[in-house]
Amino acid sequence: MTLSIGLLLMTVIVALVLFSLDRVPADVTALGVLLFLILSGLLPAGVAFSGFGSDVVITILALLIQMAALSRTGVTELAGTALFQRLPSGTNQLMLVVMVAAVTVGAFMSNTAATAFFLPIVIGLARRVEISPAKLLMPLAFASILASSITLIGTSTNIVVSGLMTQAGLAPLGMFELAVVGIPTAAVGVTYMLVVGRRFVPDRIPAEEFGDLRSGLYLSEVLIPQDSPLVGKTLLGSGLGRDLDLMVLRVVRDSTRYIVPLASTLLKAGDVLLVEGQRQNILRIKERNGVQIRPDVKFSLQDLQTEAIALTDVIVVPGSQLVGRTLQELRFRNQYGLQVLAVDRHGGALTRKLSQVRLRSADVLVIQGERTRIAALERQGLFRVLSTTDELQPNRARAPLAAAVFASSLLLATTGLLSLPVAFLLGAVAMFVSRCITPEEAYRQVNWSVLILIASMLALGAAMKTTGAAAFVAGHIVTLAGSASPAWLLTGFFVLTVLLTQPMSNQAAAAVVLPVAVQAALQLGLNPRSFAVMVALAASCSFITPLEPACLLVYGPGHYRFSDFVRVGAPLTVLIYMLCITLVPLVWPV
Repeated sequence: MTLSIGLLLMTVIVALVLFSLDRVPADVTALGVLLFLILSGLLPAGVAFSGFGSDVVITILALLIQMAALSRTGVTELAGTALFQRLPSGTNQLMLVVMVAAVTVGAFMSNTAATAFFLPIVIGLARRVEISPAKLLMPLAFASILASSITLIGTSTNIVVSGLMTQAGLAPLGMFELAVVGIPTAAVGVTYMLVVGRRFVPDRIPAEEFGDLRSGLYLSEVLIPQDSPLVGKTLLGSGLGRDLDLMVLRVVRDSTRYIVPLASTLLKAGDVLLVEGQRQNILRIKERNGVQIRPDVKFSLQDLQTEAIALTDVIVVPGSQLVGRTLQELRFRNQYGLQVLAVDRHGGALTRKLSQVRLRSADVLVIQGERTRIAALERQGLFRVLSTTDELQPNRARAPLAAAVFASSLLLATTGLLSLPVAFLLGAVAMFVSRCITPEEAYRQVNWSVLILIASMLALGAAMKTTGAAAFVAGHIVTLAGSASPAWLLTGFFVLTVLLTQPMSNQAAAAVVLPVAVQAALQLGLNPRSFAVMVALAASCSFITPLEPACLLVYGPGHYRFSDFVRVGAPLTVLIYMLCITLVPLVWPV
């Protein structure tokens, strides 16, 4: 073992420890690794920095811009509304609908984004059918993760793996190359959750108790005008609940009669409906023909809540500068202009001495302050709001155009008419030119820390190859494996990748394992592509702990415990392994 190989392996070990401790943000750790590679002479600066201009980073950046445009134009919101138009009554049926919807959407956006998108919707659905949201939130997160292996863009990890494969001299992954395994994996995962997993998902919070945690719910009065097409229709036929997710609490007729709302209640001209719903859904009434918001009547669930001031639940995300610090140390009120009223930690509300509470990832903070300030701090990655507070209303007039641009990018990349980065970069520019989103709005929504992490870890992957560290480790693995069958080698790399994805990011785990797996395959005269695909599939198999961002988003609201994910996720991981070890050698012969 040469000095450079030993130094690089020590760097990998230190990075793994820092990733595991989570004391330093992952992107800062990755930048530190990048800088050390340069200063120690393990990698020339030009090669180390090339990751920031790589196809991988450009593709992810363009994809994030397009995702922001789809959100800004309301495409994602309209898709969610369409998916949940017909609401089943049973828990199992609702779980199936939620998981299928998450798989469908998650196949074309990151699992974290898909989970965050459906989180408030699923909480509202649970409230409407009066079941515990905890029964749905873990299946939601798992379904979003299961969708990662259906398309190349289902998770940034796939794009990173594709880039590392190119560095190793292999052809990049195709847009739907993983789908032959990804679709069966999603089907098996959904079936497992419906038949077995649901029995182990805890039910610690009745739906009526969870109502105290919901945020962004307002009361408002809706007027049915004389010329409204809703006159003579029933409440069920009005679509207020189905399309706008609004709950009608009462019908006021002739200013004096208070009618209990039933699905069969016929609407009349001049009726005033007292409705409850999330702020953005109430504002969507303005876009709907036949109903009007009474401008002189505004209600809120809290007297302190006004048009400018909000009382909102937010969840602390991994890597936030709030993690590990107290409100007193942060000078939270002075620095951020927000007041923390309570902190909820997985079922136990901490309401005393809030200034002394050391915050953790997945803590839920009940905060009060200006809506614009809350939205700005969310964009900075301080926390994630559990209900939308952004003042900008979706530009739905450009929704069809945004959807067409995104579909065109997919088509160009899938057919090979343009390379993946060029196709999605063209789509991003088209979003700007067509004014589906402004550059300022898009750049505020881009998670720059993810791009920094990926670009830096690409440098580590390059160093593993150039220093010979990957070949060195692979040689020892080959020696230890002896005459073991290729299936056992694939199993070993699957298990190693899954274990590494628990304490560190999926992208970082793939960057460490994939060069070694490819070198091991080459030394044994095996097909390196089958090993690379196995690593890609394993890197998206993060069900055992809540450290995966998608799981962390539901950890607090679902009042789960660490052991819950082990109990539900471990059998699912074994099932996915059995599927992968069967299908990968068949599709990509070893």
